[in-house]
Amino acid sequence: MLLALSMIYAGHGVAADAPADAPDTQLQTVTVTGAAEHTYTARETKSAGKLELTLRETPQSVSVVTRALMDDFKLDNINQVLAATTGVTVEKVETSRTYYTARGFDVVNFQYDGIGLPQVFGNVQGDLDTALYDRIDIVRGANGLMASTGNPSATVNFIRKRPTASTTASASVTLGSWSNRRVEGDVSTKLNESGSVAGRAVLVQQESDSYLDRYSPQKTVAYAVVEAQLGKDTLLSVGHTYEANRNKGVMWGALPLNYADGSPTDYPIGTSTSANWSRWDTTTNTSFVELNHNLGQGWKVQGTLNYITDKSDSDLLYVYGTPNKVGGGGLYSYPSQYAADQKQTLADISVDGKFALGGRRHDLSFGYNWSRSKLNDVSHYGQGIGTEMPGQTAFDGNYPKPSFDAATDGSNYEDRRNTVFLAARFNLADDWKLLSGLNSTRAKSNGNSYGTSKYKSASKTTPYVGVVYDINRDLSAYASYTEIFNPQSEIDATGTPLDPIEGKTTEAGLKAALFNNKLNASAAIFKTRQDNTAEAAGMIGTKTYYRGVNAESQGFEFDLSGEVAKGWQASAGLTRLTSLKGDHGQAVRTFVPRTTLRVNTTYVLPGLPALKVGSTFAWQSETSVDQGGGIRSVQSSYGTLGLMARYDIDKHLALSVNLNNVNDKKHLTSLYWTQAYYAAPRNGSATLTWSY
Repeated sequence: MLLALSMIYAGHGVAADAPADAPDTQLQTVTVTGAAEHTYTARETKSAGKLELTLRETPQSVSVVTRALMDDFKLDNINQVLAATTGVTVEKVETSRTYYTARGFDVVNFQYDGIGLPQVFGNVQGDLDTALYDRIDIVRGANGLMASTGNPSATVNFIRKRPTASTTASASVTLGSWSNRRVEGDVSTKLNESGSVAGRAVLVQQESDSYLDRYSPQKTVAYAVVEAQLGKDTLLSVGHTYEANRNKGVMWGALPLNYADGSPTDYPIGTSTSANWSRWDTTTNTSFVELNHNLGQGWKVQGTLNYITDKSDSDLLYVYGTPNKVGGGGLYSYPSQYAADQKQTLADISVDGKFALGGRRHDLSFGYNWSRSKLNDVSHYGQGIGTEMPGQTAFDGNYPKPSFDAATDGSNYEDRRNTVFLAARFNLADDWKLLSGLNSTRAKSNGNSYGTSKYKSASKTTPYVGVVYDINRDLSAYASYTEIFNPQSEIDATGTPLDPIEGKTTEAGLKAALFNNKLNASAAIFKTRQDNTAEAAGMIGTKTYYRGVNAESQGFEFDLSGEVAKGWQASAGLTRLTSLKGDHGQAVRTFVPRTTLRVNTTYVLPGLPALKVGSTFAWQSETSVDQGGGIRSVQSSYGTLGLMARYDIDKHLALSVNLNNVNDKKHLTSLYWTQAYYAAPRNGSATLTWSY
């Protein structure tokens, strides 16, 4: 920190690239207009290294899902966004819970505007809407500079919408398959005559039936943000998000994948194990305050405070066992009533700017962040656990709702994290840049979860180093090495908590910024290692003990985003895991596809500029899961095709049509667990949008 502060003062004293009397740069509201609104790429991002860099200058793999891409293909929730992203797989294990993987490992690193959000559950609950965001950045590999703890998989950074300098407004109505109805509004305007105070509000209401029997999701989303220019150098932003999911007929667990004789099951696509009374409600409130201040001479400081409450309440039926192929039966009931209350407080302060050293100007960012997460949950177990469900009654929804007073259990624990970070980008020569830094984190948890201690305490400093060489004005070569760690509370055979998970990523590749930076392309090879992940190893009395296991993935990927030619936008990526193995060379995490391909593209017809047409294609290779007893469930490789068309009726009104899974491919949503359910068959929607 002393070194960083001395560099600030050195920067004040020596301004090699600007006259000493150059005026301070004023903070101002950024207006996004024109072509920028309709591009599939971004010029700059801070998602990989704390510093504002172009994608080409960033020595790590980054994909950007822009507002234009989300609007064109109706990517209205985070599952749809990540399913269209290079190298990410979406593991929809249930209707209300989802896991994600990248480079073979679970994605647990999520951020809002670059501020990390510790994941207490390890999965995403509910249906996270994307109407609130200008874009979503995905950085693959370990990301120790941006995330205090996590896995060497990927970091997902949600970039919130902010007020615009001029008044803008839009409203849309969507009607789709299974009575899907969605209304969305977005308005931004100045709130005083001078324009020094501006606000923006987003509202969403959506409800639908489903292809799944008895399932009926509903959500309400509201977002408001106000920005006030307190002076020429100070900008205050205050915002709040309310997001509620009210889902009926939800699945807890999913469908059995094999019969008692070992043969695979094959149910109708809409089959569900939910009961008529099943429900899962979640409500999330997020408040944030952000203060930006210009220190002068190119230096600025930003302080951010986030407060998040996440509540869920549910009545659920889990169905377990192995069904009999003839006559049915073999499945058993497990009803439970569950409620959870999670509170998170996140604080972050950072300083960044430029300093002079060796006759050149360099970039520096440093700061501190702190988080506290509290979780209280309770399970009220229903009467009748273990009751056999004869015939096909496990799938008809008629299991009677029991009283939930058979037993009670739950969790009560707290997690705290403190992090100091430092990142610098050294301008070694005109064509050589070095990005380096470190992140020093202490994480500690206390409490219990379902009779097991959640105590963990660990501290670690993780390095980041990357180098970029500009081959010419369009092409760069890069290499990077990053680390990350994740404390864990699971105990070994002696009762001692396991050491933290440790992740490492080594990566090298080429990046190009073409056509005046309108098109970004990259190619990378990578090796990612995750050590000491807890795996159940046995029992001590009634308690499970664990051992740490190691895994390593290697592979390559290609990513492209932006304007390929006039009127032709594309976002595409290919990822190939050439290896995903354990210490003894055995294949691990076989539910992860070794090859994925994502292509999203649109084209504005030259002879009819009011018409835009496009398609999306997603393909993945075979996956499998071991059911035990020599039985293996397999999902064959598959691809799904989507189509879109948008016609601008006039400068304010447009009609768009989207078709999904046009080839009507029947496939499972995931083999992350030993149960699964089927993805949606062919479906579509029509949207009428008014904009001003």
